[in-house]
Amino acid sequence: MKVINSKQISPFGGLNFVIKALDNLSIGSILNNELPDLPKQSQFGWRDILYNFWSIYFCGGDCIEDLSDNLKHTLKDNPLLRSCSPDSLLKRMKELSVPSKEFGTPRGNSSHQFSFNDRLNELNIKLLNTAGLIKDSGHPVVLDYDNTLIFTEKSDAKKTYKKAFGYAPGVGIIEDKVVYVENRNGNSDAQTLQQDTLARMFSLLKKQGVKVDVFRADSASYQLSTLLEVVENVDKFYIKARMNAQLYNTINTIENWEKVEIDGEEAYRASIEFSPFKQAASRLKYKKPLKNYRYVVTKIKRNDGQLNLFTGEDYTYSAIITNDKGLSNDQVVFFYNQRGKIEREFDALKNDFGWGNLPFSKLEQNTVFLLFSAICKNLYAHIIKEFSKRVKGLKANFRIKKFIFRFICTPAKWVKNARSWKLRIYGSLAFET
Repeated sequence: MKVINSKQISPFGGLNFVIKALDNLSIGSILNNELPDLPKQSQFGWRDILYNFWSIYFCGGDCIEDLSDNLKHTLKDNPLLRSCSPDSLLKRMKELSVPSKEFGTPRGNSSHQFSFNDRLNELNIKLLNTAGLIKDSGHPVVLDYDNTLIFTEKSDAKKTYKKAFGYAPGVGIIEDKVVYVENRNGNSDAQTLQQDTLARMFSLLKKQGVKVDVFRADSASYQLSTLLEVVENVDKFYIKARMNAQLYNTINTIENWEKVEIDGEEAYRASIEFSPFKQAASRLKYKKPLKNYRYVVTKIKRNDGQLNLFTGEDYTYSAIITNDKGLSNDQVVFFYNQRGKIEREFDALKNDFGWGNLPFSKLEQNTVFLLFSAICKNLYAHIIKEFSKRVKGLKANFRIKKFIFRFICTPAKWVKNARSWKLRIYGSLAFET
């Protein structure tokens, strides 16, 4: 077998179409205008720096060092992009960090370290609006909020409730787009000062013209302070309730249980009105009358036959608190369960867009990294949606790995002819530019 080498050919020819698509949205111009001015002697603008960063993930990399180790030969002669070193990229990211803040709680002596970066969160929303990924479609805007654990041995990382060191960022997601990221150290669980996190998130979204209609969250949001913040900012909410003695006693009064089937198992479902958090309101000296909310309760028979201490029945109970009185019980449960897709988004962020490989040693610097990685994921949602309309074999729901195999990995080289650059593709790529 005879081999002829050619150093000019790039194995990632499809990346050029991605860069062009981003420029067609004026993403590079927005980056240069919205981010701080760089020194005049700087060789790279923010467009170059972030396009280099996002190219790592569009070419299948998983850490910033891939820029020099694996992608340098691909990017250095590209007329659409000036390639920068990992050191330059990391230096500029550090400059965008905002010092983290220490908070205490009314109960307990623990110190909680939070990191929020309003400038980059606002930039993210502006880019989403530019790409048309958040717009008024006539349907309610549903915001899912959750925290995820990122395990890391960074110097300032603290031990999480899973007994491993890491961070616990809080993330707001609309459909499959990340709209807010606030980093917190590992010792701060999801419910700690969540009302303040949500207040900052709702304020930023309103500032950028995003009206949230519906809020969904897990049981970490089931607390009085959080609920009060939520009802001030949304029309409807759906939150997983934490079971307690007062709620169990209320469930005991239910008589009209409806039989349902869940994964082939027999279960029962009903709804009831209940006013929660009376003790918490008394402790916080909250003087306004507490409202009654609808609880949709589901009970499933236990296999071990163990009796519930409060109800005297051998069932496992779960409940969803909501102010929506229009949907049926089954519709409320079905709608709430759709928030399970947020775990798929976290999986994509950690495995496709670098959240599993944090580059910095400080919380606030890693917050910058998390936000720029989330922006890359959001822009990919636009890229794959648009490219799937024009390229056979691409689908809008593809993870980035499939996109790389089927589109990015197209051999190509730039050829200069008559004082203009032309991209020569080695193969058949039916793509209209």
